[in-house]
Amino acid sequence: MKRPLQSIRDDYEDPEDGPAGLFDPHPATEDDLWFLPGDAVDEDPDLLPPGPRRDARRLFDPAEWQAAQDRLSGPLADLAVTFGALDERLRSGPEGWRHRLALLEVADLGWWTGERLGIERLALWVGLRVGAVGEDAQALTRAGWAVRRLSAGPGPDGGGWEAGLAAFLGRGDPGAEAPPDSIADLTEIMGGVGGLHPVTQAAVLFHAWRMLAGEGPGRAFDIEAAAMAARCGAGMARGGAGRGGALFLPLALTGPTALRATGSVAERLSRWILGATQATLAALLHLDRIRNWQDRAEAATCDLSGRTPARLIAALAAWPMLSAPMAEDLTGASRAAVQRNLDTLAARGLIREVTGQGRYRVWAAAV
Repeated sequence: MKRPLQSIRDDYEDPEDGPAGLFDPHPATEDDLWFLPGDAVDEDPDLLPPGPRRDARRLFDPAEWQAAQDRLSGPLADLAVTFGALDERLRSGPEGWRHRLALLEVADLGWWTGERLGIERLALWVGLRVGAVGEDAQALTRAGWAVRRLSAGPGPDGGGWEAGLAAFLGRGDPGAEAPPDSIADLTEIMGGVGGLHPVTQAAVLFHAWRMLAGEGPGRAFDIEAAAMAARCGAGMARGGAGRGGALFLPLALTGPTALRATGSVAERLSRWILGATQATLAALLHLDRIRNWQDRAEAATCDLSGRTPARLIAALAAWPMLSAPMAEDLTGASRAAVQRNLDTLAARGLIREVTGQGRYRVWAAAV
């Protein structure tokens, strides 16, 4: 006997009233799950299957860095003494010496980042904002930023790590409620290593920012990491920095030894201290040569009249490379007076022209 059509339609319209089909969903219970709930794994990590597991250790454990610092107390003390001598030398020398060292440091950092800007191009950009063309424009902008941060202004910890890092890097809106995530993470890391030596804190800051910031165009974050770490490491002489002392810890004047990011914590810190010590010694020797040159130049130009020769000597001591337009701007003298005195200094063997061209010439002190 055939079923009425309405009865068949009711079976299809109200499937819940009838027996469950092959493809009908069933309410799942925990007993039926083929995977473990998250709370069960959290309560008992041994329930995880065999295989590689996430490393639960802190990425920058203060205890590891403290242990490495303790083992390297001798080299760290040697670096502190050497940096103290550099700080004293800068406090007793002309104001331009700090600027000169900042230019040299950033130029050498360019060899590490691969941008390799010549010191003469960097000086022209910082002094006159000229020379930024083509693909090197962004590189010069980053280098100019680094020179400014190394030669003046507060460090990355000024006013506290969170505010200091954001201001130093120029990240985020000052009125924003929260800093960018990378800066917040770096603030947390640096807050945990406050008991370490400033040199060790600088190493943590350098490696942490390179990890947190990620990859940027032209390795921009590498320059930021080096500049922040150099300013942080100068905390050894924070009391003297306000009186014209060393504002940054040299890192790259003798090569990238301090900047290599391989090996264990102890190996990284050892290279950091070694590279910084070598760079600081190089800075001291360079300042000795500049001071000897200044004394020799002043004695050799005592017969010249006017203020331009003395101002030129001071400008050449502050700038590794100097063009005629830069000298005109720094000394306040006319172009004719600047050119005449540059020729005189060159004729007396006090400066040398480095381009070998008839136009757009650049001079440097013959140290």
